Amino acid sequence: MTGRFVVVTGANGFVGSALCSHLVDREYRVRGAVREDSRNVPGEVEVTRIGEIGEATNWSDAIAGADFVIHAAARVHVMREARANPIAGFRQVNVAGSARLARQAAEAGVRRFVFLSSIHAEIAARAISSGHQAEPYQVSKYEAENALREIAGETGLELVIVRPPLVYGPGAKGNIPRLLRVIDRGLPLPLASIVNRRSLIGLTNLCDLLCHCLARAEAAGRTIVAADETVSTP
Repeated sequence: MTGRFVVVTGANGFVGSALCSHLVDREYRVRGAVREDSRNVPGEVEVTRIGEIGEATNWSDAIAGADFVIHAAARVHVMREARANPIAGFRQVNVAGSARLARQAAEAGVRRFVFLSSIHAEIAARAISSGHQAEPYQVSKYEAENALREIAGETGLELVIVRPPLVYGPGAKGNIPRLLRVIDRGLPLPLASIVNRRSLIGLTNLCDLLCHCLARAEAAGRTIVAADETVSTP
């Protein structure tokens, strides 16, 4: 198992838990890092609890001995934001927490760091370059990417950034399962005249891509926009 030890952060999440199973099936040794709740982590995976994520998080136990880190933990979209300053919450977890992990990973001898970003980082980059305002989540992913690139440049840590769009698959939350429930009722839907396009990626395909990001030498230093197809609501 030399050279095949992977730490997955957010291992109890929608993508993280599926990714852990995917890696185990490919004979990687996997350790999952979670804040507290480990109920969705596959049984074959070691678990380390790290508490709240931010600039003071101690990742040392989680990453000890690891060859790779796949950082999937994040503060994602909040439907009912209670914070007076939402961007601060996103920056604490997505920017400061990610940077802290990358620096400690480099110090611990981790070879490659795969960051599960979002297509929203690209949206933020376009908005900022054109003088428009981006959403707090989008900004935090964009700033996290920039912070990680800086750390990689300083330390020699191999960095791979993956920007997926909406991810669908078993256990997904949000609008896709709502749409599926309506479809299952067999009622006609007033969608035929809608003209829209959106990129999607399947959960299994995303996990497969992340595995390639560990194994392929040419992935180092790349920012990969990942999508299966572009579809319309109809």
